[in-house]
Amino acid sequence: MLSNARIGFLLPLILLLATAASTQQPGTPTRPPDSKIHLDVVVTPKSGAAETGLQQQDFTLLDNGVQRPITSFRAVTGRETPLEVVLIVDTANTGYQNVNIVHTELDRFLRAEGGHLAQSVAIGVLSDRGMQMLGDFSSDGNVLSSELDQNNEGIRIFRTTGGGAGAERWKLSLAGFRQIVGAEVRRPGHKVMIWVSPGWPLAGGVGRQFDSKQEQQIFADLVNLTNRLMQSRVTLYVVDPLGAAESVIRANDYKPYLKAVTKSNQVSVPNLALQVLAIQSGGLVFTSSNDIAKLVQDCIADATPYYEISFEPPPSDHLDEYHHLEIKLADPSLTARARQGYYAQSARTN
Repeated sequence: MLSNARIGFLLPLILLLATAASTQQPGTPTRPPDSKIHLDVVVTPKSGAAETGLQQQDFTLLDNGVQRPITSFRAVTGRETPLEVVLIVDTANTGYQNVNIVHTELDRFLRAEGGHLAQSVAIGVLSDRGMQMLGDFSSDGNVLSSELDQNNEGIRIFRTTGGGAGAERWKLSLAGFRQIVGAEVRRPGHKVMIWVSPGWPLAGGVGRQFDSKQEQQIFADLVNLTNRLMQSRVTLYVVDPLGAAESVIRANDYKPYLKAVTKSNQVSVPNLALQVLAIQSGGLVFTSSNDIAKLVQDCIADATPYYEISFEPPPSDHLDEYHHLEIKLADPSLTARARQGYYAQSARTN
């Protein structure tokens, strides 16, 4: 049974979720029935750097266990990688002391090698004022670092306290995530989003304490965010700035919720945890150290090189039908990592 404190926390959360569902645009971003789905695939051996030199015939794509023809294939390697990096500084969910550490570490990342970045980077800040982009994409790390330094209003921790603070941060985090991923839908190509954060509130232990209407609202949010990530071709990475010692507990919180949700009565708030969305997008969660500058670089290195493949999705029997994606390789010693699934938005017609 949930404690009175937990119940008191959940009530405002439910109201906030209902408000968010009623104010967002209805449904998920639609795609034409004949549009392709693009996957950005990282291939790795059991140990060592990502594998290069593979050909289309080395890949087999399964959609709900059924093989689908690969309609396009491209291997992308090295500095030719047309990759954009969106770096999110989450001050809303990070304590004041750690925000200062994050700022220092990101400055070190941006100014490394004289500020010459291998990829084009944009910086966003999630604070108690919502999500704010500090400028446009740039490969000049010195300029980006200066923008981060000058944006004193952006580097603000979440100041609301009391019983509703967690629910407010949850609403703020989801709104900021929806905003930033929605903006990327309009930009072509593959992007890496690195969210420097310990995660959002209610990452675990909540359970299914909702009626059917509330479950449907949470499920609609999950479908919306999953498909926005797919359509924007964003691979999400999470860098926990609190380090390994404090991250172990949070890892145990989100890992039970990594299994895909196929219908609304299976959903729980932790299915929308930042770390869960990252893993399901094909990204990773880094919690191994406080060397944030290195971890950010590790995220970018993990995403490159990669293989870009596309396929025509099969017709579905109903809207929001979950499709599990699996990529098998001819060489069983290699592992492919990409988006794990999507929710169909075109139903089968007779």
